[in-house]
Amino acid sequence: FWIGSPLDMEHKLCVDLDEMVKRSIGVFGKSGTGKTFLTRLLLVGILQQGQASTLIFDMHSEYGWGAADPENNRFAKGLKQLFPAQVSTFTLDEDSSRRRQSPFDEVVRIGYGEIEPEDIEMLRETLNLSEVAASAAFNLQQKFGQRQWMSKFLALDGRDSIFEMANEIQVQPNALASLYNRLNRLKRFDFLVESAGQDAANRVVEHLDQGRHVVLEFGKYGRDLTAYMLVSNLLTRRIHNQYVDRKEEAEGGQGRDPRPLVIVIEEAHKFLSQSVASHTIFGTIARELRKYNVTLMVIDQRPSGIDSEVMSQVGTRLTCLLDNERDIEAVLEGTPGSRQLRTVLARLEPKQQALIFGHALPMPVVIHTREYGSTDSYEELSRSAAGWTPPAPGEAMETQKERLDREISELFPEDG
Repeated sequence: FWIGSPLDMEHKLCVDLDEMVKRSIGVFGKSGTGKTFLTRLLLVGILQQGQASTLIFDMHSEYGWGAADPENNRFAKGLKQLFPAQVSTFTLDEDSSRRRQSPFDEVVRIGYGEIEPEDIEMLRETLNLSEVAASAAFNLQQKFGQRQWMSKFLALDGRDSIFEMANEIQVQPNALASLYNRLNRLKRFDFLVESAGQDAANRVVEHLDQGRHVVLEFGKYGRDLTAYMLVSNLLTRRIHNQYVDRKEEAEGGQGRDPRPLVIVIEEAHKFLSQSVASHTIFGTIARELRKYNVTLMVIDQRPSGIDSEVMSQVGTRLTCLLDNERDIEAVLEGTPGSRQLRTVLARLEPKQQALIFGHALPMPVVIHTREYGSTDSYEELSRSAAGWTPPAPGEAMETQKERLDREISELFPEDG
């Protein structure tokens, strides 16, 4: 896939996206350097090559229908406008979607029963919870069960009943009161309901199984880091569990290999910091490499905040301008020739330039990124996917191995 041109050269630089998606991908750069446009290009490429699906947790609603590009005084189209048949848009905030005239396929609702103590543990920092208060969620789960612990806890009325509960489950009373107050704040999220009806994770997987790419737009909730982290972690954990089951069934000869999936998260250091990575499904996925056919694309302006063990698993790194020494060091750590690359990285232009290195390229290269936003660029980007047709209902997408086997059998049919 053509992603840009080497500096001072007319040649097109193409990256092997089949190789790239086999390991996690990192897109880094300080604010305003073009990370979003570079990410859009990568997503278009993955969509066109057709061997993986993507699930994009779209914090600022930029990748689905589109978003303003004030610098060029235009509207930058998202994936849904360029590839309407191949992209499904889910929304947490249908009012925002309607105001932006952004069509959506599904509205996401999450039941209290879907929230697990691990989700609360991950939110310790954003909810300002002590370790004791966060771990009290496990005691509540043990008492009330997974589906009931949160709703039963929030139904308690008054400080006395909370302190009685603390005594019953043997938790420090003030810690439990603190947990109660913080969890009560989550009630302001309209997408959280007593019972969600349809399981959002199952609906996402159904769309992915049809070969589609899913963009989850957060609308107003994209401005609330707690909401973004809660939903992204919760849905990813449930989807990952399904992929683990399917992979194990395939290895036992009872089903097909799950179609490779790339999960895209923004503000990645919030999920993958040293203190949090062990509590999030994203840390698990990064360390598993592609054991269960799931990898990450992490987008961040503060790569120094990402745990070094997780960063070492990022196979291909695309880095726009960084001017913080710790961030530069984090991106280049463990890379051969890092001293020379540090100089290269420091000299990047503030816009439309990136240093690319790692698993998908034979050697590091600085590129001027391909244009994204003009009418000509849209025509060029959407042209190669024009012949795509979705599978029939109930029909799963063909995997790369199955396609190869089919093409070989068509070339060399067996006699008789």
